Amino acid sequence: MSVLEMKVPSPGESITEVEIATWLVEDGDYVTKDQPIAEVDSDKATLELPAEESGIITLKAEEGDVVKVGGVVCLIDMSAEKPADADKEAPKAKEEAPKEEPAKPAAPKEEPKSYATGSASPAAKKIIAEKEIDASQIKGTGKDGRITKADAESFVPSMGTAPAYANRGVERKKLSRLRRSLSERLVSVKNETAMLTTFNEVDMSAIFELRNKYKEEFKAKHGVGLGFMSFFTKAVVRALQEFPEVNAMIDGDYKVSYDFMDISIAVSGPKGLMVPVVRNAEMLTFRGVEQNIKDLAIKVRDGKISIDEMTGGTFTITNGGVFGSMLSTPIINPPQSAILGMHNIVERPVVKNGGISIAPIMYVALSYDHRIIDGRESVGFLVTVKEALENPAELLMGGTDDASIRRALEL
Repeated sequence: MSVLEMKVPSPGESITEVEIATWLVEDGDYVTKDQPIAEVDSDKATLELPAEESGIITLKAEEGDVVKVGGVVCLIDMSAEKPADADKEAPKAKEEAPKEEPAKPAAPKEEPKSYATGSASPAAKKIIAEKEIDASQIKGTGKDGRITKADAESFVPSMGTAPAYANRGVERKKLSRLRRSLSERLVSVKNETAMLTTFNEVDMSAIFELRNKYKEEFKAKHGVGLGFMSFFTKAVVRALQEFPEVNAMIDGDYKVSYDFMDISIAVSGPKGLMVPVVRNAEMLTFRGVEQNIKDLAIKVRDGKISIDEMTGGTFTITNGGVFGSMLSTPIINPPQSAILGMHNIVERPVVKNGGISIAPIMYVALSYDHRIIDGRESVGFLVTVKEALENPAELLMGGTDDASIRRALEL
């Protein structure tokens, strides 16, 4: 008998344990090499665990278990032969008409439960008093119905008496490790940073004109669309070069500055919000930015994104506009010091050349850590982004003439 012990691989340098989110196979199943057998949650992402060899699998951890990196999660008996029917579909059972069963007497109507309980433990009494809970509604799980501390802590008070016709289901589901870790980081950002937000508005007319004129040729040549993200990324890079304090971070008593721009792009995926990183964005062309974002978004959507591709980043861009957000206050992505929020584009009346006209307007927001970034830098940074987006040909493409624009777009 040749048995392989499958151990949890290291998803990244800073990760020491993972949580078994879902087993994709059952104990005793025959698995083939590289077949996904489980989804595991780390602090930063949900990853698939592929079978290292083919054989009969024996599970050594349950869903929800936390396993150290290097810990055994299952055994694979490589000497087991593949069942003959492993690749065949089970034969469909013949459909039979349902047999009539004698009518059952109607079940008596349930009255609201009132648990007759034993005494509560001292710790439980304290919790009951603090939460002002009716102890008669708690079902004690201790000896002789005694209410334990755990019973009091987990008790959810009644939401009132519902009408007989109402459906009021309640589901209690443990948060994934990824969501718990995200929650902790967001709370720590609010508690540990001096976060402020400054706002501005951008007239997107010039970008609309450029996209309408060149997007078809751009897509035909490069295989990716000419979207808004490349303009915003290029505008952010230009502003970071002018205001390097926004591209810095706090590490204890030190300020860490970077001479490169690794831009984190918030992407919504099946497992929640992921923030993959476009490396050295200052060196990329419009095509390079669009290709990078497209590749990363596909990996997020397919669950193939790696920890390394989400690690680092010196500044974040998030686009709530794709969900219809008009204005929001984005939360800093730690340990970074600032984040730019994009929003939806709405036609609004604006004053141009002394007259009122209609223009596509986007509100933008910059949240920043006031411990390291002052008001001058934050406001100046956002104004610089606005200027570049409203004059993209001149400030991002090297000139307003057709030849300069085509060079910038590599057409």
